[in-house]
Amino acid sequence: MTKDQFEDKNPPRHFSQPIKRKAEFIKPPNMLKAKVGSGGLSDEIIEKAQSLLQNNAIDFQPLADMYLGLMMEGINSANSEDHNHDGEVIIADMLYPAMQLKANGGMFNFPLVTSISDRLVQFLEVIEEADANAVEIVLAFHTTIRAVINGKITGNGGSHGTEILSALNKACVRYFEKHPENHNKTVQDYKTKF
Repeated sequence: MTKDQFEDKNPPRHFSQPIKRKAEFIKPPNMLKAKVGSGGLSDEIIEKAQSLLQNNAIDFQPLADMYLGLMMEGINSANSEDHNHDGEVIIADMLYPAMQLKANGGMFNFPLVTSISDRLVQFLEVIEEADANAVEIVLAFHTTIRAVINGKITGNGGSHGTEILSALNKACVRYFEKHPENHNKTVQDYKTKF
């Protein structure tokens, strides 16, 4: 893997590692669609909905803080010498909030949070265990997401956003180069909820 691969806007998915666990996206039944029926929406309705999303005045900070707090609990659990949880639960405790931040970032006009969280999800999907170095990388993602939200960096962050993503990607690549034993050797599809 070359350094130039992560200078691109589309680095390899999952850092070119096989996936150990797949984050499950649950699609609930669309009750509104069932009531309304089939058929498309008019362009006018779609434009109004898009405008509503773009002009969303709801503050993302409290929601993001909640998920960042949950992620920090997972990080602290992984760093704890008293391991009451198995490794998969510890990873899930960091993965779930990352998935939520990824899902909500774009809706609140924080696509940089979505991009950063997406790379974190991909990292957590391929590591074998949450060793000290992996947890340090998760903490770097956590700190970066918190800085973006506290700095109210909406949009993609411009060239700084690209540099941030590139630095995080490079950290993950260095991790896999130094720890080839801590990436997935087998693919498991977890359907259980942690």
